[in-house]
Amino acid sequence: MREGGEAAAVLKRLAAGPGRDERLTHVESVPPRPGRTCAWPRWVPAEVLSQLADAGITAPWTHQVATAEAAYGGQHVVVATGTASGKSLGYLMPAFATLSIAQAASPHRRIASVLYLSPTKALAHDQLRAISSYTVPGLRATTLDGDSERTERDWARDYATYVLSNPDMLHRSVLPSHQRWARFLSCLQYVVVDECHHYRGVFGAHVAGVLRRLRRICAQYGAHPIFICASATVAEPAVSGERLTGLPMVEVVEDGSPRGGISFGLWEPPLTSLRGENGAPVRRSATAEVADLLTDLVVSGVRTVAFVRSRRGAETVAMTARENLAEVDPGLADLVSAYRAGYLPEERRRLEGMLQSGELTGVAATNALELGIDIAGLDAVLLSGWPGTRASLWQQAGRAGRAGGDALALLVARDDPLDTYLVRHPAAIFGRPVEATVFNPENPYVLGPQLCAAAQELPLTAADYEIFGSTTPAVIAQLVRQGLLRERPHGWFWTRRERAVDAIDIRSAGGKTVQIVEDHTGRLLGTVDGGSAHASVHEGAVYVHAGESYLVKTLDLDGHAAIVEPAAPDYTTFARDVTEISILSTEETCAWGTAELSRGWVQVTSQVVSFQRKLLATGDVLDEQPLDLPERTLRTKAVWWTMPDSDVAGLGLYDVPGAAHAAEHASIGLLPLFATCDRWDIGGVSTARHADTGRLTVFVYDGHPGGAGFAEHGYAAAREWLTATREAIAHCECTDGCPSCVQSPKCGNQNNPLDKSGAVALLTALLSSEA
Repeated sequence: MREGGEAAAVLKRLAAGPGRDERLTHVESVPPRPGRTCAWPRWVPAEVLSQLADAGITAPWTHQVATAEAAYGGQHVVVATGTASGKSLGYLMPAFATLSIAQAASPHRRIASVLYLSPTKALAHDQLRAISSYTVPGLRATTLDGDSERTERDWARDYATYVLSNPDMLHRSVLPSHQRWARFLSCLQYVVVDECHHYRGVFGAHVAGVLRRLRRICAQYGAHPIFICASATVAEPAVSGERLTGLPMVEVVEDGSPRGGISFGLWEPPLTSLRGENGAPVRRSATAEVADLLTDLVVSGVRTVAFVRSRRGAETVAMTARENLAEVDPGLADLVSAYRAGYLPEERRRLEGMLQSGELTGVAATNALELGIDIAGLDAVLLSGWPGTRASLWQQAGRAGRAGGDALALLVARDDPLDTYLVRHPAAIFGRPVEATVFNPENPYVLGPQLCAAAQELPLTAADYEIFGSTTPAVIAQLVRQGLLRERPHGWFWTRRERAVDAIDIRSAGGKTVQIVEDHTGRLLGTVDGGSAHASVHEGAVYVHAGESYLVKTLDLDGHAAIVEPAAPDYTTFARDVTEISILSTEETCAWGTAELSRGWVQVTSQVVSFQRKLLATGDVLDEQPLDLPERTLRTKAVWWTMPDSDVAGLGLYDVPGAAHAAEHASIGLLPLFATCDRWDIGGVSTARHADTGRLTVFVYDGHPGGAGFAEHGYAAAREWLTATREAIAHCECTDGCPSCVQSPKCGNQNNPLDKSGAVALLTALLSSEA
């Protein structure tokens, strides 16, 4: 959209559609920003400058040069600027210059190399296309991922100077076979960690371990590469970069690129006549709402991407939009497609090409497209639900207007407390800085397996304490007691025959991996970590792989396998559990009047007891079916608050357990706004009197063994977090509680008892105390 105000006019037309009164709750106008350029660094090869000029790039943005100069000067650097700001040129300049110089010095032998890491294969392939457009002496680029053929992997190892891969391949393939990669690793000059704000929680902690393993192996071969981290706009990027790599970082945060204006709307679907659990009102699903909006935009010729959190949701949005368009004009249906990470490589490449060429007008995508794939010319972005962080929100919104024009962005709320709060409190989105990434590289449940992998690659010594952190000696001692490591005169050695990396899923910390196997063919479809298997692949669960739906026939806990069969259900499933919690130790406590706020170690005992089936199209609950699964225990971190009986009695609450229970549910829903987690990463327990405190107590705990840092952030931001929780409950338009405020989809007690007004009173009393 090129004309000023055109995006706002399109948004106004959407809101004026039949029956859409009051759905648009807020419109934020983000002004355009002019660009700032500077001179090229003198060391950039002349042939590269010539090719950039031919491509229309006559001068670099200021942040590109700041990044390039820092890296070329030998400093580890993190650049954290907006979407489509051209961060890649900041790391390509030093990489190209170094490879060009190396080629001139040694035409027949590889003496310099670059490793590029991204969270997704699609982004690495997009970067390869961009790099391949340059002719640079010494540049031999290729991707290395799960799609790579054996010959491609061999060529990457033996001949490539610029390898584009991902942390998973580095963890499972390159580092365990580092002797075969010795020639590449021994001359490694730069490691580019792209989209590094995606490395948070347990995934971030594991990637931090993988990068430390890379550093020690490179050092063994005499290489000490410079790390260049590229991130969306986040808080404290240098701190996050240092936590990720273990190295001091220079940060570049002043964005010199131009940006078109954005008309950013917040949209709340209406309550429907449907009734959910305990007769609670149900909102129209965000998926259905986004499908209708995508239809309207495509009919109007507005090039749009709709971001949907799940593969299944993306497929549903695309399918519904195509059906809607076919009713208008059968020829319009082919203008919409789904895009997600589960497609075959050739399918992904074809869809990316169609988007770039304009053959597709609308696409429903998972966050495989959220990352920095350069698709210019999009006019609008629809977001089906809060994407988890402000960084992701702005990165997704930044997909539109990438060719320099004004853009439209629309966040459509899902039926949960956080989304409901945000569309009614726009200042929580637009009036706040983006958050910092949260992960804990010294989590013993992550660090332990990473140290085992490191020991198998190269025996651990006391010199590794500095690389892996202050808790390393204690974790090594525990691994020795477990018989996983053995001390010898020259260090600690791995004791097993199997590969240590095979027991580690770097995207989880939940125990031994459970394999998903198709019943009639025996084909391995995928895996889930043991910690989430009870909830995600229980008997009767709907499992989605590469866009295809399966029903779980059996979950074999002893054999670590879930047997599934193809199916096409019109419903999805949600597991429900019951939980008990005990306090192991308290690390910090502060008084809020007579109430107390604490954080520390807890032991959680939980059991998945049933699952609900909900219609995909409407969210209507079909039924709830019981499950017979064993209890599980989890040692983790939690934040909790308590209130003495006398204070509670003074409130005159009708249902004290229901008030605490409702406050617990809502606080779980709101914590992701302050701790960059997902509500499924955390859990909670509430009781009118807990055995360890002797008081009314509400716990929110980290769902990962050892914790991922979420509880600590909840403690630090407790007053702001619990204030938002109270407001989310109080401002919800329902009478007695609903999924938008106090009901939880994973509650094993059938969301009973719940006292909405009591929760408001309880939180009001808590927050009125003096901190």
